[in-house]
Amino acid sequence: MESILKVNEIFKSIQGESTFAGLPCTFVRLAGCNLRCTYCDTAYAYDEGQEWNVSDLIIRIAEYGCKLVEITGGEPLLQNETRNLAKKLIRRGFKVLIETNGSLDISAIDMKAVIIMDIKCPGSGMSRKNLWKNIDMLKRNDEVKFVIGSKKDYLWAKSKIREFNLSERCKVIFSAVHGKLEPCELAELILNDNLQVRFQLQLHKYIWEPDRRGV
Repeated sequence: MESILKVNEIFKSIQGESTFAGLPCTFVRLAGCNLRCTYCDTAYAYDEGQEWNVSDLIIRIAEYGCKLVEITGGEPLLQNETRNLAKKLIRRGFKVLIETNGSLDISAIDMKAVIIMDIKCPGSGMSRKNLWKNIDMLKRNDEVKFVIGSKKDYLWAKSKIREFNLSERCKVIFSAVHGKLEPCELAELILNDNLQVRFQLQLHKYIWEPDRRGV
């Protein structure tokens, strides 16, 4: 039986986040999410989507002519065939990023994929859903992202970096909730504490309209 995934959208854009920010990237946004973050900007992916078999999906991805591919959501690990898609893309020479919300087991993901994993701060309303054992499975080239909506979130995130020695395990990224925490405020907190994390903006929200899809 052919492997099937429910896909919300496929598009090529400038990678807006992570250490790959600024690079052309093909995005595969899968449908479905098990969390409901207060700041979610992709709620349309909760249910909307069409079924694709994995073989056809890979052909479609290849048509964009871009070797960097991000599998995102929603929450991509809700669908078992996500791992199969990642493995097949890697075998075909693609660089694969998997962006996950950190609430589901990452252990079965191909070791050659780059995991970009959220650790949900209290302001998300979903911090109780963090699956802390995932931290032990992170590789040095994986990335952990904290989306910061307040100074309280910042202090909480800083404490988790210390608690889990995250800076020694993987790359650590701090991102301000768009429209809620001013980027300059977060940048100043990082600088004042000499915190060794990467500050990021969501580039696509500055290049295009913040609510535009397919970018």
